[in-house]
Parts: sequence; C-alpha cells; structure tokens
Amino acid sequence: MSAGFGAAVVVARTRRVKTLPQVPPRRHRFRYEQRASDGTARESGPRHLLPGRHSTATHVTARVPFAQPLSDTLGTVYGDRVPLTARRWLRESFGVRSGAVRWGAVALLVRPLYIATEYVVAAATTGGYSFVSDSVSRLGEVGCTAAYCSPRHELMNGSFIVFGVLLAVGALLLRRSLGPWVTGLLVISGMSSTATGLAPLDQDATLHAIAATPLFVAQPVALIVLGARLRGVRPRMAGALLVAGVVTASAAAAFVLSGDGSAAGALERLALWPVLIGLAAFAWTQLDPDGRSVQRSSSADGGALTTR
Repeated sequence: MSAGFGAAVVVARTRRVKTLPQVPPRRHRFRYEQRASDGTARESGPRHLLPGRHSTATHVTARVPFAQPLSDTLGTVYGDRVPLTARRWLRESFGVRSGAVRWGAVALLVRPLYIATEYVVAAATTGGYSFVSDSVSRLGEVGCTAAYCSPRHELMNGSFIVFGVLLAVGALLLRRSLGPWVTGLLVISGMSSTATGLAPLDQDATLHAIAATPLFVAQPVALIVLGARLRGVRPRMAGALLVAGVVTASAAAAFVLSGDGSAAGALERLALWPVLIGLAAFAWTQLDPDGRSVQRSSSADGGALTTR
C-alpha cells in the first residue's frame, strides 16, 4: 500500500482502535512518473486494497506527452507523483487552451492595429488633419470639400466595423476569464463601434453620436471592473487596468465637454487607445505558456478568482 496517500485512518470505538484499509480519493488514483528523456510520462493507477477485499485494483498504464520534466514544473508531490488526471494536469501545467480561448485572445491582440489604420487614413487626407484637434470621426467622413477630404474614409469606417466585431467576438470567447459584467460591457462596446462605422459623421451627426456614446461609456467601466476582478490574481495588471479605466473615463468626459475644442482629438484618443493596449495585454496572459489562467470560483460570493 502506498504511503503517499497519507497515514491510515484510525477510528476509536469503545476504547478499541481499528485500522481501516486505505482507499485514496478518486482524484488521486492517477500519478505521474518521470520517464527517460524521451518527453513522455507514464500515467499509472496505484495498487491499493479495496475495503473488504484482498485483491488489488487494476493497474492502468498510458503514455502521455509533456513538455518538460515534472520536477522542473510542479516540484515533487508524493515524490515524483502528481495527484492530477492527465487532461487536467496538462491543461493547468502547460497552458493548453481550448481553440475558442486562443482565438478570443488573438482577436483582442490584433486590435491595437487600429491605431495604424488611423495613421494610414490620415496620411491621405487633404486640407490638413490634426491628431490633437480633429476627432477620429472626421477620418470617416464620406463627403469632400475644398477645405477637407478623406479619400480613405471607407478604410476608416471599415476599421470601426471590423475592430468592433473583433472586440465583441473576443470578449465572448474569453467570457470565462473576463466574467459576465466585463463580457457584456465589451460586447456593447463592440456593437457601438460597429454602428459608428455604419453611420459616418457627415451623413447623420446625431445618429453618429448615438452610436458612439456607448463605446465611450462601456469601455472605461469594463477596464475598471476587470482590474478589480484581477486584483487578487495579477495585482500589477489589475493596477494598470484600474488606472487605464480612470484615465479613459476622465478623457471621455473631457472630450464630450470640450466639443470641437483645440484638444478634442487628443482627448478622444486618450479615451480609446489605452483600452486597446490594456485588453491586448490581458489577452496575452491567456496565451501565457506558464498556463496560469483566471477562472471564477463557484463560491457563494460569485466573484472570487483563482489561478489555474
């Protein structure tokens, strides 16, 4: 009987001590033993006596590929034996993610390319365009005048739509890590961005403002909620997200209040660009080769997080 599963259970009954046979929990019935340097491990069921029987359990052996020696990854638990099933151990130790999570992370990782789109479109404008004083929406204006024209307006409006869809889809695919509130806020933001691309500023200014407003409200709140969610797991990233949320919220409010002021373009970009970087940084952690992911626990408070 393996000593790795703890000491025998001792039950005292009427001044008599009775030693019961050891039966390890079901989750402990697998162990890993390091094989030679061929990059494989053996999953084997420990032999133990069942209650009331004198036979041993079936010994199961399977070859499971892994990336590095167990001792370098998880240390030693019961010697070189780790009490985790093969699938769970590989997922938690080496960050094996589902395809949905990987694609969700990629969707958020590519969104900072939106910044490059602004520069490409602005480079083709005529009449002068300022990133400090002119709003982003001017790059998507369809009409041209002698004073100003944006020939690549289709690219700008298309980027609003594409990157908005990426935001919504990425949030949905990462919903387990983001949580329901952050996921909902980011989906609303993505839909708002998409609607903004479908309603250019010079075609209907009122409709354009209605379509863009949720984006400036939901994104800062999403960063703040996500930062609060990550405080116990990734404190540095949580702090950065909280700061970014406060900055973007302040910039969005200042942009609305400034109207067409001399710093309108700078304030609008300060309200938008940090969100792209912050969410991309979070998405990168979901592809972390160390395998540490954020999951919501099933505790009563409904919001506790654990690293896995």
